[in-house]
Amino acid sequence: DDIKKVAFRFHHISTDEVFGALDLDDQKFNETTPYDPRSPYSASKAASDHLVRAYWHTYKLPITISNCTNNYGPYQYPEKVIPLFITNLLEGKKVPLYGDGKNIREWIYVDDHNKGVEIIVKKGRIGETYCLGSGEEKNNLELTNIILQSMNISQEMIEYVADRPGHDFRYAMDCTKMKNELGWEPEANFEERIKETIKWYQENEEWWRALKR
Repeated sequence: DDIKKVAFRFHHISTDEVFGALDLDDQKFNETTPYDPRSPYSASKAASDHLVRAYWHTYKLPITISNCTNNYGPYQYPEKVIPLFITNLLEGKKVPLYGDGKNIREWIYVDDHNKGVEIIVKKGRIGETYCLGSGEEKNNLELTNIILQSMNISQEMIEYVADRPGHDFRYAMDCTKMKNELGWEPEANFEERIKETIKWYQENEEWWRALKR
């Protein structure tokens, strides 16, 4: 009853990385997947999830949590892989592809993520966690080729580099809870939205060049 009287909630946005890594034949992550972070970054995100839940259990702070797959879209900082690859190509530079390029990520358009967070804040149950994803799984080589083809650039611009430490093989999210409880589903088509994203970086060179200095 006390929680119902509270006029706010604390919503914590987390990542799929807290759940560890998947193999090709593994089922997707969901809200009941045990935590298994593999890197300092994912461990810090897992710790923040646990801290938020601790405040809910101990002090009844009205919280919700969302764990999301990789985002893409306009205004993404150019150190992230999609804007990095796009802006490198616009500068005539090669794109650095980790390892053999077979690592898999699920990509969600930023507006779909935003809508998911909004509906959780408005309708999600206090104390609950919700997973957000798109079903758009791409390995990094597929992702790179989509960007190259969309920009009419050859594969000669790929530079294979040493894999990064703690590079989990695959992340993928089961969003059944979001669909069944809150009526949310991702709407964006990756091939269409990546073209729009490329166009945005082409038209906003001043913005990203200032950040890459």
